[in-house]
This record gives sequence, structure tokens and C-alpha cells, in this order.
Amino acid sequence: MSVPAPKDADARRAIKPVICYPVETLPQPDMADYTAARETLTKTDEVVVPPREAATFTVPAGHFFRITSVEGSQVGDLNLWHADNLTERFYSGKTRALHGTHITTGERMWSSFPYMRPMATVTHDTLGWYGIDAFGGSVHDVIGTRCDPYTHNLLKGGQYHHCCHSNLTRALAAHLGVSTKDAEPHVHDVLNVFMCTGFTRDTGQYFMKASPVRPGDFIEFLAEIPLLGALSACPGGDCSSEHSSDTAQCHPLLVEVFAPDADALTNWSSPEPNGYNGSHGA
Repeated sequence: MSVPAPKDADARRAIKPVICYPVETLPQPDMADYTAARETLTKTDEVVVPPREAATFTVPAGHFFRITSVEGSQVGDLNLWHADNLTERFYSGKTRALHGTHITTGERMWSSFPYMRPMATVTHDTLGWYGIDAFGGSVHDVIGTRCDPYTHNLLKGGQYHHCCHSNLTRALAAHLGVSTKDAEPHVHDVLNVFMCTGFTRDTGQYFMKASPVRPGDFIEFLAEIPLLGALSACPGGDCSSEHSSDTAQCHPLLVEVFAPDADALTNWSSPEPNGYNGSHGA
């Protein structure tokens, strides 16, 4: 049953929005320093993430890591944790509140409470040109939660095990040497690397469309703190049709880790945990 609109409906809709978190006072990365450091990088490690699987990697604080499309259009689901403390992990919701639905060069992945500090800063994005398209879509979203076997079972039935949630769970379990049951609670909402998404104008539904990523495209980050990462090569491939199935063409993703020269980051230091005293007024 529809509810009739009040007489002042148009006036209510016409009220101008207010930005919830103005970011003028948000600590900003020294991008000139980061850009200069990028010119000195030496590769120290690499991991190839197989299609429909996930893999882990570690990045020391002050080092860079890069996620690259190497064979075909492919999106990836990224989890980050503090390498020595899994309770500090990527907080997609607060990242979204501060930077918007998608992130690009100069923006950051923020960590969970009570730490709430930059985990990684985007230092280069070859898809930065994409912007926001006519459908409201953009790239590298922090709105999608990750494809998972629970929603798959709810909507389609069956027991599909190569959803990104399960991929990340298996990869983290293998890295930690624990069961998937023990690893699963650490898996969290992701940065959808290369994924092109938005919300429909008419129904407000989350949508995906074919990613604009091509072989050679990459997104690169500076690790602001010591990081453990896990990346899943999504079973949706380029997410042009569906995910959580074996029908899409999928490709591997490459993760590379780079060390800058020892004296390159002249103005950088690893950020301390958030300065709130934790008393909560008690």
C-alpha cells in the first residue's frame, strides 16, 4: 500500500544535502614525497593470485604494493590487516564516509576502531581517468561487501565455495595455520579493486558493470603500517554478468611489493593509532 505524499513533499525533497564529514581538517598524505619515493622503488616480492582463488602477502610499513591486471579484465577483493594484530583491519564503512563510494590516488584505506588510522594510501591508479560515468558508476569501490556463500545460498541455493569470502577465508587460514572456522571471523568488507559499481538512480540498488581494467592497469599503495593483505580474484571475472559462479571468464591478478630507497620518504612516518582516549565518557 503506497503512502500519499504530503503537500510539502517537493519542498522537503529540495532541501540541500550537507556533507557528513567535511575533510578539510583530515590529515593529508604528502603526495609529492610519495611520488618522489616511487622513482626509487626496488621490487622485493610478488604473488600471483589464481583465478577464483585468493592469496596472502605482507608489506612492511613504508613499502609500496601494486595490484596489476596481467592477462585480462579481472576484479579483486582486498582485505588488509595490521601484520601483527588482526584486530586492526580495514574499515570500509569509515573509508566510504570520509572519501566517498570509490577511492583513487591520494585517498586512503582506514583501519577499524579503536585504531582508526591510515593503513594504506593510494599512490597511483591507472584507472583514475574513469571518474563517474553516466550511470553513476566508478572504479575501486568501498560499498560492496564481497561475494559470499551465504548470500549465494539464500538467493540461489547450493554450496558454492569460490565466492570471495570463502577464497579469503581459505587463504588466511593457510597463512595463519589455523582452521577456516578460526580464520573466517577475521575476513571483512573489502576494497573492490578494479570493480565498476554504483547505485541505480531509480531503485537505489547496488549494481556492477564490466570493469574498464585492461592488462597492464594497476592500483598502487604505500603501506602506512605493517600490513598483511589477502586478495581474491573474484569468480565474477570482470563482473559484466554475474559473480559467485563458474560461468564468467576469470584471470589471475599480480601483487608486487616494492621497497623505496632508505632515504626516499623524507617527510613520512608511520601514523600512530587514533588519539581518542577510549574513555567513552564513563
